[in-house]
Amino acid sequence: MTTSYGSAEALLTHHLSSHPIVGVRPHVVERTARRMIAAFPGDVLYAVKCNDADPVLDALWKGGIRHFDTASIGEVRQIRRRFPGAICHFMHPVKSPEAIAEAYFEHGVRSFVLDHEEELAKIVQVTGRAKDLDLFVRLAVPGEGAVLTLTGKFGCEVHEAPALVRACRAFGRSVGITFHVGSQCLDPTAFRRALGLCGQVVRETGPVDMIDVGGGFPGRYVGDEPAFEHFVAAIKKAVADYGLSGTPLQCEPGRALVADGASVFARVELRRGASLYLNDGVYGNLAELKWIGPQFPLRAIRADGQRSEAPLMSYDLFGPTCDSIDSMPGPHWLPSDMDEGDWVEVGQMGAYSNALRTRFNGFETGTVVFLHDEAFDRVRLQESRSEATFVYAQAA
Repeated sequence: MTTSYGSAEALLTHHLSSHPIVGVRPHVVERTARRMIAAFPGDVLYAVKCNDADPVLDALWKGGIRHFDTASIGEVRQIRRRFPGAICHFMHPVKSPEAIAEAYFEHGVRSFVLDHEEELAKIVQVTGRAKDLDLFVRLAVPGEGAVLTLTGKFGCEVHEAPALVRACRAFGRSVGITFHVGSQCLDPTAFRRALGLCGQVVRETGPVDMIDVGGGFPGRYVGDEPAFEHFVAAIKKAVADYGLSGTPLQCEPGRALVADGASVFARVELRRGASLYLNDGVYGNLAELKWIGPQFPLRAIRADGQRSEAPLMSYDLFGPTCDSIDSMPGPHWLPSDMDEGDWVEVGQMGAYSNALRTRFNGFETGTVVFLHDEAFDRVRLQESRSEATFVYAQAA
């Protein structure tokens, strides 16, 4: 049973641990799910790879999520076991025959993505030329506007897509187009550009049955990232402008659904000048601090509840393993008197944190607890800087 605490403050007062802690806020995840479902004019699929922890999945289900972007047979199995009534969409463009067969025949999956004619042939053959397939052609789109681009691995070029769409029509009960603009996309017009390419395909093939606009909606780490609703507005306008009105839509958010639903708590094991060595890092829950960079809200928490009056300074952070890759370059702004035994709360860590952690080098992956306070983000950081219990840090 997962232990619950009223706040991060209560957690660090009562939870004695030498291991990292992931504090999940289920009520925040549930609320975000309800808001995004209400805002988007179509089905909202949760991208399970982002965070597959049961407490997170349960909160999403409670918030109304019924469709799941599952990218492996393992994810299909997990969702089917936990939510028998859920609808799984196999959104990975390259799947093994065994995974396709199990998904279709054992778990009732009917929605499959592909970006190559050989993948289409594989799906058709393995399912016995089934007549109830929902097939999506993944289109290659530019990665402009995304912090982490996803170009180069998946997606057929726009000039190749019409032939693949037509080929799918010979086998699918429905045929759609999908794309992914890249992870942590900060530019709503990226979706407009991608939908413009969808419009080009549709002009050659005629209307499709569905358009899946993928994921990439950002977490609000710095605080000025466009809200989900701004992306929805850009999508609606592009759909109208490019002759796609009336086509059913779906999206696949992961990060935007769960980022604000958890914090990671890491203890300082050593200070060496402007370097802090933590008990968590790139191979644990903090990989995003390296790949996204020093954008996350941080605050120092002292076990004795005392507040530092020291000015802020920039630190580089290092994880616990022996690998030099396990580093998270700054500037990470924390009090200048940070010392061994202090804890650091990293906010907005519901996405790609515990889902990416490993047991590399034999280090513990951490404990999961529930928190009932509000999400720790830049707004709360600013509002709370005068409180006596916590020390809050912000970029200079």
